[in-house]
Amino acid sequence: MRFFLSILCVMLFFFVLPSKGQAQPGVSANNAVLMEQETGRVLFEQAAHEKQLIASITKIMTAIIAIESGKMHELATTSENAVYTEGSSIYLEQGEKMTIEDLVYGLMLRSGNDAAVTISEHIGGSLDGFVHLMNQKASWLGMTNTHFENPHGLDADEHYSTAYDMAILMRYAMNNEKFREITGSSSYLSENRSYSWQNKNKLVTQLYDHSTGGKTGFTRKSGRTLVSSAEKDDMKLVAVTLNASDDWRDHISMFEWGFENYDMTQLAEKGRKLYQLEGDENSRTGYLHNNLLFPLTEEEQNQIEKESFLLEEAEAEKSYQVGKTVYYLNNGPLVSAPIYAEQPENWFFTEVFMLYKKVIGLDS
Repeated sequence: MRFFLSILCVMLFFFVLPSKGQAQPGVSANNAVLMEQETGRVLFEQAAHEKQLIASITKIMTAIIAIESGKMHELATTSENAVYTEGSSIYLEQGEKMTIEDLVYGLMLRSGNDAAVTISEHIGGSLDGFVHLMNQKASWLGMTNTHFENPHGLDADEHYSTAYDMAILMRYAMNNEKFREITGSSSYLSENRSYSWQNKNKLVTQLYDHSTGGKTGFTRKSGRTLVSSAEKDDMKLVAVTLNASDDWRDHISMFEWGFENYDMTQLAEKGRKLYQLEGDENSRTGYLHNNLLFPLTEEEQNQIEKESFLLEEAEAEKSYQVGKTVYYLNNGPLVSAPIYAEQPENWFFTEVFMLYKKVIGLDS
């Protein structure tokens, strides 16, 4: 009897006590991905490239296009088409004028479908014109399994994306300061309203201290969809779940697993370096313009190998980038760092000069 009790205690110990290098997180979602924001490295995935309905997380694309349009302070007029768009709403009235900035807050915090249509008609000239911009942007970002039919995410046959593609989109959007400000806000008061809009994203408002933003979504056909971001100890993560019954818990679980098992590891330090290739007696000087950081587990940190590749001196004289250092993990390339000919503070002027030489025909 004591033997079986001992075995039971050992089993409970391993199931309950979290540890570094523990098994990947279990999620309720049909599709999921966890991505490190700065490098784009996928830390965890589950059917991440499968095309699915995405509901209102669509509005991340609508928001970033609106923000980048340069029209945030322009007044947009609400059309009848916008007012009668079904689903969630910020209760715009036909003919009401509101700034694009206020509409983007209403779009992201309250998921207003009327706001999405008003934004689209003002910036794109028409809803169809704006959807064209959305698909152009998706193609430019490399969202190869994505197609938009509308700016709000209501179900449509040709409106779909993947967990991975939506992580790419969120990763891009989070590089925009205004987007970060909006998506990370707990509430917002428009000049057109006497009450504040509260953010529907409970990770931001209640559940997770490290949350920095995100967007919720739901339709009966898509189920619950969620994109979120978090930051802790200089690591920034993006999580996406599609068709998840317990998405809040899924995201917290993925974030905690990522923060526990990965560290932003410095592979190279910016500055002057001496390079000497095998079989070459002469060393050559090169420069790294930035520290190279990459998310790695403790085990991976001891498995990294690197190899530098330099251009021939005659060829290097024509190019500002004179080579690269490739870092390998498990015999596969992981990331590369460009090697430059000039010190970091001089790189911009050198690059402009090299471009000028090409334009006027001196560099041939």
